[in-house]
Amino acid sequence: MKRLMTAIAGGVFAGGVALAEPVAGVWKTEPGDSGGYLHVEIAPCGNAVCGTIVAGIDAEGRTGPNYEHLGKRMIWDMQAQGGGYYSNGKIWAADKDKTYGSKMQLEGDSLTVRGCVAGGLVCRGQVWQRLK
Repeated sequence: MKRLMTAIAGGVFAGGVALAEPVAGVWKTEPGDSGGYLHVEIAPCGNAVCGTIVAGIDAEGRTGPNYEHLGKRMIWDMQAQGGGYYSNGKIWAADKDKTYGSKMQLEGDSLTVRGCVAGGLVCRGQVWQRLK
């Protein structure tokens, strides 16, 4: 019985490590045309990675508690490819109110996020900084 409990505990711990996602955390987007930016929380969601807007900050650095997109999913279905690469996801661009095919690359505390249309012929992107 003691061996069984040890094996179960070890399996639970190993499973938790396997589920750890290096891109998980809160990220600051680049400022938009108005000078404002977002904080996006990225976390595992099923077998993918998703990101939700947790704060909208204006050009003066004030957090807008009534930001209209607070809590909106911004990234979904992002699949880890290994080596800090993520692809096959979607990203919603708040400034254009459009959804794009997306990929990301994690390098330390920087996350390059790209959204593309037209089969990848037209892309735009940002480099986000990790806050926590």
